[in-house]
Amino acid sequence: MVAELIAVGTELLLGNVANTDAQIISQGLSALGITVLHHTVVGDNPQRLAEALETARNRADIIITTGGLGPTYDDLTKQTICKTFHRELELHEDILEDLKTWFQTKMGKKMPENNIQQAMLPVDCTIFDNPVGTAPGCAFVEDGVHVLMLPGPPFECRYMFEHRAAPYLEKLTDGVIVSHEIKVFGMGESAVEEALHEPMTTLTNPTLAPYAKTNECMVRATARAESREKAEELLTPLVREVCETLGDVVYGVDVGSLEEVVSGLLAERGLTLAAAESCTGGLLSKRMTDLPGASKVFRGGVVSYVNDVKANVLGVPREVLEQYGAVSGETARAMAEGCRRVCGSDLAVSLTGVAGPERDDWGNEVGTVYAALAGPEETICKKLTCGRGRGRDRVRTAAASNALDLIRRFLLKLPL
Repeated sequence: MVAELIAVGTELLLGNVANTDAQIISQGLSALGITVLHHTVVGDNPQRLAEALETARNRADIIITTGGLGPTYDDLTKQTICKTFHRELELHEDILEDLKTWFQTKMGKKMPENNIQQAMLPVDCTIFDNPVGTAPGCAFVEDGVHVLMLPGPPFECRYMFEHRAAPYLEKLTDGVIVSHEIKVFGMGESAVEEALHEPMTTLTNPTLAPYAKTNECMVRATARAESREKAEELLTPLVREVCETLGDVVYGVDVGSLEEVVSGLLAERGLTLAAAESCTGGLLSKRMTDLPGASKVFRGGVVSYVNDVKANVLGVPREVLEQYGAVSGETARAMAEGCRRVCGSDLAVSLTGVAGPERDDWGNEVGTVYAALAGPEETICKKLTCGRGRGRDRVRTAAASNALDLIRRFLLKLPL
């Protein structure tokens, strides 16, 4: 079956709000074996929404709208859909009572009169109750087209899709689409495509596709089959082949991030980590501590942005700073060793470099970064080139990712 998503909201067109609903729903539809061919965004304008609906009903089996189900004057999605599909709206007393109870218990006040319109739903529709908000959703079938209306706020949309729309749609499908994401760091998208060119261009089911991410890339392997088990049978040998072809630049399959992998490796080995950061300003520490349970493996960090902090807190010798400068392998090593001592960790990583916009006083170009890793037996250091002309944020993100990959390779005893 083919689906089209129509997001309603002028704020989306203005760029004030990102259309994350489309991502949520498209991923869910893919898992159900439903193909999405079009995303459409329209403002809070009934005429343009009606035009989008007329176009969608002629090329899709399923139309899913998001937004425009609120109580205000410009929330006209239901009214426009019903007019387009020649459906009447009727008041659902049970929904109205639920709304009154929601306002009383959640907000501690009487429901405003304009919320009554949220209890107005199409005749003979399947109602999607909304326990996490005030806008119920619904679905109906007209001329063979399934029309689903979901609320716009992402939290409500996700809940409504997963708990209400997905069970409804499951009854319409006769197969599944299963994907696995192969995460790559240290090889660009074009190099990955070259290495996997033959299967990418010849396979039809399963398929391979590369995707560029910030400072890394991903290869998605996807199969369509009558069941998840059959799809996995198609995917397992292909995922294995991709991992073997790309080698140790693959840092995981169906994993969230480099920091997640590093955290898992540290936990498996019963090791702790600390970080001393200069140019990244604590970014690596943030990425580690964003993970639930990070305190089991991450002891802390020091943002040693100026030389006095490098010397007074981390114990970097003044003569090292004076002779080699803050951006040097010697300083990076001393920072890592000092951080390990101060934080009492098994391992400590350090980052010092030039984020830009101009080279430093020692002539180091923007993007020059040194990453060091200190352990009980040795300290290793790597000079990185994190990209000139890419902006401070990109340099800092690349530096933190490279340091995490350095830790991953060290723990797995891979070439550094």
